[in-house]
Amino acid sequence: MRQKRILLSLLTLLAVAVSAQAGDSTEVQNQKKQRDVKIVTGFSGGMQLHIGYAFSQSPDALFRNASLRDLSNVTDLPNDGVTLGLGGALRMHLIDHIHLGIEGGVSTMPLMKSGSNIRTGWGDAFCDFYFPLGPVRPLVGLGVGGGSSKRLFVPSNAEQTVNPGSQTVYNASYTTTPFFLLDPYIGLEFKLGGHSAMLIRVDYMLPFGSNGSVLSKQDVSWSNFITPSGPRLYVGIMFGKQ
Repeated sequence: MRQKRILLSLLTLLAVAVSAQAGDSTEVQNQKKQRDVKIVTGFSGGMQLHIGYAFSQSPDALFRNASLRDLSNVTDLPNDGVTLGLGGALRMHLIDHIHLGIEGGVSTMPLMKSGSNIRTGWGDAFCDFYFPLGPVRPLVGLGVGGGSSKRLFVPSNAEQTVNPGSQTVYNASYTTTPFFLLDPYIGLEFKLGGHSAMLIRVDYMLPFGSNGSVLSKQDVSWSNFITPSGPRLYVGIMFGKQ
């Protein structure tokens, strides 16, 4: 009887020891997993082509240049158009759910078939959140930065004679409008295998700057939403450690 009690006690102690060891092992594994969580999980960069549609409330808001002598003699002025361009981005991947990076781009909107155009260049820092779903990553983010729009206006009849025998007035004009921007966007990223992925995204750039050109002698205020603005579709290839 005494031997049975001793044996039972030994078995109980063994079970407690095994249970404690298993608990310690699980805790060690959990601590190891916590230590193995990486902050920086990758990096990537690449180029993107884009096409978009930009518009203004009126032709005057589109060209935004008080140096134009008289727009009343110029007919069929546009207030919108298709814009095309190219850009690039470099980004870090954080905890496998966040992109943090910088980007820049140039977009040109040809107008009137006369050489008129609006060329916009910008750069920004961006952050987006993505959700790995197999080979697809939906993402949503925001860019913050700045840039400028170079506005060239060339009317179809680029010169006008005000009075017979008087000087010729050239109505072509060029001006630059700087701006601060917010750039919300959504997109999808598709892994292509190896260290590459295709990125498709849509943004809507929101530029804020001067209400008119410096030539108009208006007070420059950076709280005004300026145009042209509109959505753009980007398609590009990103390379790096995905």
